[in-house]
Amino acid sequence: MTDFAQPERVRPAALLPGDTIGIIAPAGAIERDALEAGCAWLMRKGLQPFYLPSILDRDLYFAGSTRRRLEEFHEMFSRPEVKAILCARGGYGCSYLLPDIDLSLVRAHPKIFCGCSDVTTLLTYLCDRAGMATFHGPMLNVDVRPDGIDEESWSAAFLSGESYRREFSHDEVQTLVPGTAGGMLYGGCLSILCASLGTPYEIDTRGTILFLEDLAEPGYRIDRMLMQLKLAGKLTGVRGLIFGEMLNCARHVQDYTLQQVVLRIVGDLGVPVAYGLKSGHVSRAAFTLPFGVQAHVACAEAVSLSFEASVRSEATPVTSHAS
Repeated sequence: MTDFAQPERVRPAALLPGDTIGIIAPAGAIERDALEAGCAWLMRKGLQPFYLPSILDRDLYFAGSTRRRLEEFHEMFSRPEVKAILCARGGYGCSYLLPDIDLSLVRAHPKIFCGCSDVTTLLTYLCDRAGMATFHGPMLNVDVRPDGIDEESWSAAFLSGESYRREFSHDEVQTLVPGTAGGMLYGGCLSILCASLGTPYEIDTRGTILFLEDLAEPGYRIDRMLMQLKLAGKLTGVRGLIFGEMLNCARHVQDYTLQQVVLRIVGDLGVPVAYGLKSGHVSRAAFTLPFGVQAHVACAEAVSLSFEASVRSEATPVTSHAS
């Protein structure tokens, strides 16, 4: 297995049978039926879902007011019985929480925190500022459906407490630029990452294997956002790039491919580039990626991705992030 030499971040405790999972809606409004279906799925896995009644509140397109969503976020971190926090959906609204998040509370109670799409804002912020491993993975109101979750990576990320490796066939993940690289796994939804630029919450991509994905963006917008990252220096120092499925982005493409668009901007970086990993906005089997942990990617005829343990057993002490 790869030698992961970088300092460890704070890793939350692995889930155990019967653990309580806190459900939050930090962004868009959610539907009761989808929430209940997601909770039923958790119970079938031997876990106990918990949510506040206010989770179904609405304020325009948000799941209630900023204050409600922030208090829900803080309460789930402060409740000792809650062992993991799963976001119900993305949409829009996580950026409203950033100025008032109590990082000392988060650091004092590190927990599994999982989501994608607009939740990229919180994943990268907690990874950067709280020194905590976070999880780019399925969301309760969206991905709990037949074949909606990649069970193997979900279990590896949340349950095993061990390093993990997956090899993907060419049909699953393509090599765009061959090579190998090691670095901290990081990233998320491309448009959300770009939205951080120029703010106090700007992403830090140095030394990372950067994962990028998005939904239903035309080729020229993908081009524009990648160029924005490049011109902002956010692709300098990146050690490898992994693109997601880019669901419904290619439908806007006519006489060229999205892969050509990608290579036009990142092909000269001198780092390995893979394309097609299903995490985030996906057609099926959403893969769970731990951000903030050391990983290794090898791009050849097949693509392999390995990452260190992202959770710790209860017997393993919490490791403080070296800042």
